[in-house]
Amino acid sequence: MAADSAEQFCVAEERSGHCAVVDGNFLYVWGGYVSIEENEVYLPNDELWIYEMDSGLWTMHLMEGELPTSMSGSCGASINGKLYIFGGFDDKGYSNRLYYVNLRTKNGSYRWEKITNFKGQPPTPRDKLSCWVYKDRLIYFGGYGCRKHNELSDCFDVHDAFWEGQIFWGWHNDVHVFDTTTQTWSQPAIRGGDPPQPRAAHTCAVLGNKGYIFGGRVLQTRMNDLHCLNLDTWTWSGRINISGAQPKDRSWHTLTPIGEDRLFLFGGLSSDNVPLSDGWIHSITTNGWKQLTHLPKSRPRLWHTACLGKEGEVMVFGGSKDDLHFMDTGHCSDLLIFQTQPYSLLRLCLDCIGKNATLLQSQIPCLPSKLLQQVLKKITFWAAASHRQERKAETERQSQLSST
Repeated sequence: MAADSAEQFCVAEERSGHCAVVDGNFLYVWGGYVSIEENEVYLPNDELWIYEMDSGLWTMHLMEGELPTSMSGSCGASINGKLYIFGGFDDKGYSNRLYYVNLRTKNGSYRWEKITNFKGQPPTPRDKLSCWVYKDRLIYFGGYGCRKHNELSDCFDVHDAFWEGQIFWGWHNDVHVFDTTTQTWSQPAIRGGDPPQPRAAHTCAVLGNKGYIFGGRVLQTRMNDLHCLNLDTWTWSGRINISGAQPKDRSWHTLTPIGEDRLFLFGGLSSDNVPLSDGWIHSITTNGWKQLTHLPKSRPRLWHTACLGKEGEVMVFGGSKDDLHFMDTGHCSDLLIFQTQPYSLLRLCLDCIGKNATLLQSQIPCLPSKLLQQVLKKITFWAAASHRQERKAETERQSQLSST
């Protein structure tokens, strides 16, 4: 493969604790960290990696403006073509700053803006929190962070304290809302129900007007409880009683809405510190979990991201295949794509042509121009997939040779 082709088929750098969102036909990735010689190194804050779903190609764009510091554990979400980043952890500690960048730029430049002219009170500094997006609002729940003595409350489970400065660290279960139209922070009055236990490294997803939460960690306990918050009435469900089999306790997993009434759970770290590769689908209609049996057991992931593609596929990027607490070396850069519903007939035809482009090379130029453009992107997609698979096989072969 020529050097320029290898550069064309590059992928975003390996990382964990990053942010990723989908807008239109693109997956956007920012931030996170890797381990280099047992040191945590944060990824550059001025790099935005973009994956085009049709062609399967990655590109990196340098960013300008009021850059967030390089962080891990920030919470990323998109509303109306804007990527919002809140919280996170860097070399100086925990953040409660909020930034956004317009992803739908006309000139291809990406400029961060720090939101400073807001009304209301933002959450206290924290990382490993989650977010629901509902009615142009960012609704944050939980996370691990720090509070001053006069900020302690029932929504905070203390883990440790630095008495000289009256600083406390611990887990949260409070809810905070940022209205992107009025630039206002607020803390809604919860009108009923039992809230989930404080936690971090949990996951959130929205179906209709319900915000769901699954799992997470507090102290040394990882959980597998499912809760939902009505985002119109601000009432908690309490722990949802599930019939039948259900996923084991975990943290650093993902929960992705698929369709109108289903949630896709993937990966995480179990209570016995084992990286997980299992996938489950929860049906709101039947109130039950069903484990997927066809997923590869050799691709565990934790502290990854998962985003819904345009045809119901869940795109898992990055994360670690190792327990980050004990062997922080297994950061990943591959993109796992899980098909959760049948693809359209057009998609299947495009894939078939793309995979067999050599056999069909004399017929392809005869296609209508609009269809031809889609086919050419699919040819690139499968060429990139083949190239990356060959490189991975070669790397594994070299690794085996060096070990023998």
